[in-house]
This record gives sequence, C-alpha cells and structure tokens, in this order.
Amino acid sequence: MQEEHVAVADGENEVRHTDYIYMVSDKMLVISMIAELDHHLADEMREVIDDVIDVRGVEDIIFDFSRINFMDSAGIGLMGRYRKIHEKGRIYVAGAGEGISRILLISGLHKLVVVSSDVNDAAKKILEGKRGN
Repeated sequence: MQEEHVAVADGENEVRHTDYIYMVSDKMLVISMIAELDHHLADEMREVIDDVIDVRGVEDIIFDFSRINFMDSAGIGLMGRYRKIHEKGRIYVAGAGEGISRILLISGLHKLVVVSSDVNDAAKKILEGKRGN
C-alpha cells in the first residue's frame, strides 16, 4: 500500500493512497475514490477509516464518488457498516453519478446516507447541522 502525506492549505493533512485520497478536518473525514470501489479497495479502506475514526474522533464521513461510476457489494458494506457514526453525525455521499445513485437506491443505502451534489455541498450541510444543534 503506497501512501503519501501532503500538507494542504488549511494546515490539515491529506493522505494519498494509490486508489483514494482522504483528509480529516475537524471531525469530518472526506474520502475521494480514484479507483472503483470493489472488495480489494473496500478492505484497505475499512482499516484506514476505522483507525481514523478512533484516533481523530470523526463524527461525519463524506464519500466522494465524483471520479468513479461503480462499487460492488463490498463498497455497499463499507458504507453501511458505519452506523456507529449515526450516534454523533452522518454519512454523506457526494458527486454520485447515475450508476452509483442507482446502487444506493437498490441497496437501500439511500435511507442511511445524505446525498449531496459535491463535497462542498456535503461539508456545508455538516456545518449547518452543527450550528443548528
């Protein structure tokens, strides 16, 4: 697993893996997939996400699907397993095209996640929700 740490403008760290990039800002985890979300990628991401949630106290997760069109059942399971996030925050799906949107609907995940047009829209919804509490 190739990993590269990059400092970004807001002082947070962005971590680039071969098939995805993730960044934690405050208590928000943003994961941008570069490759299709299949069982190989889901297994790797599961370990990373679990660690980031435990270490950084993540409350909200944004899965950015703007660069991919496919996820298999392992990807569905990856997103569905973070129900513990619902105690403090939500799971957001950003930039989902027609294929991913159809998978969310057929799998029932659309009932567990907040669908957003892009990462900025999802982050805005998170911040608005925190201010409203």
